Amino acid sequence: MSLLTIEEPVPPARFIPPWQPAHPVWALGFRPFYLLAALLAAVAVPVWVAQYLGWIAWPRIGLAWHMHEMVFGMAVAVVVGFLLTAVRAWTGQWTPRRGHLAALAALWVAGRVALLAAPPLVAAVVDLALLPLVAWPLWRVLRRSGNSKNQFLPLLLVLLTIANALYHASVLGWLALAPATPIEAAILIIVLIESVIGARVIPMFTRNGAPGSEPVVHPRRDNIARALTVAAVIGWMLPLPAAAFASLAFAAGCASMLRLAGWQPQRTLRVPLLWIMHLSYAWIPVGFFLLALAALHVVTPSAAFHALTVGSMAGLIIGMMTRTTLGHTGRLLKAGAAETAMYCLIQLGALARLCAAIGPGAAREAALVTAALAWSLAFALYAIVYAPYLWRARIDGKEG
Repeated sequence: MSLLTIEEPVPPARFIPPWQPAHPVWALGFRPFYLLAALLAAVAVPVWVAQYLGWIAWPRIGLAWHMHEMVFGMAVAVVVGFLLTAVRAWTGQWTPRRGHLAALAALWVAGRVALLAAPPLVAAVVDLALLPLVAWPLWRVLRRSGNSKNQFLPLLLVLLTIANALYHASVLGWLALAPATPIEAAILIIVLIESVIGARVIPMFTRNGAPGSEPVVHPRRDNIARALTVAAVIGWMLPLPAAAFASLAFAAGCASMLRLAGWQPQRTLRVPLLWIMHLSYAWIPVGFFLLALAALHVVTPSAAFHALTVGSMAGLIIGMMTRTTLGHTGRLLKAGAAETAMYCLIQLGALARLCAAIGPGAAREAALVTAALAWSLAFALYAIVYAPYLWRARIDGKEG
């Protein structure tokens, strides 16, 4: 249901500098973490592509850094910002804010800087600290409120911490493990979060925002889809024999696609805030189909994981970031030209990155540059348009 706009409040007489805990940017978790995630996303991918193509030389910016920062930098920032905000809405109790929230955001920034400038062991310690320090207060709020339905979410943050620890152990030479392996595990954990949260909110958003829609939520179908998704994630990480995993991944993709069809995506074509959620969710079954083909050596794992990260993860991220920001700053839930441009750019980037992974080698460089530019422009546009919303108090005078 769209929020009604209310006339602007009288601006406060006293200026509050951004480093003070009372500044609006520290009012709720989505504010600093969405802005930081967008800024990192807008800068990091073009820098990585420039390094990959030999246009610049920076020893610390390698493939491992690129994979890590897109997952444990950008995506984790959005997950943290979303959960701090959602758990507040679900429970009515405050998640970290003001000085506590500012400290968490500073720790995230310190992790990004440390990976580029600090000794690897120091960088690992700083980078690993954030997620446990977020999971603990979230779990306390959920337990105190009796919200047992969502108490698994802090556990998923713990699993992400373990994956990040395995990555750093690999980089430090403590484990005979390719750095890509824990990154892939983390991507699949985030896909699980997307699958669970998406199945809850996308049908509801569609019912409220798409005239004439009647999304079908089938509990048994949802349980089957969740079980197959979890099984496919575990099957990739074990790993299962190729034929067994390919069958499992294909079944998970079909279950997710059947689930999405029941949500009536065709009813959302005139509502950008909705079609971005449906289209991005559709990349999850595409990703699992590609994982099945990767297990059979038909395509590379890179094709599958970029479908999941650029298509699904980034698409759902930009859709949820815009929607959450509009709603939690008291604005009308309606996408304008800027939002539609962000959504289209992300989808263009996803298609271009998939072409770079499976297309002819001669077109790879052009496809990579196109994907990087589309991605960077989408998140830069979010930062430019939404920074004032995130930086200022709600226009309806409410807290948050």
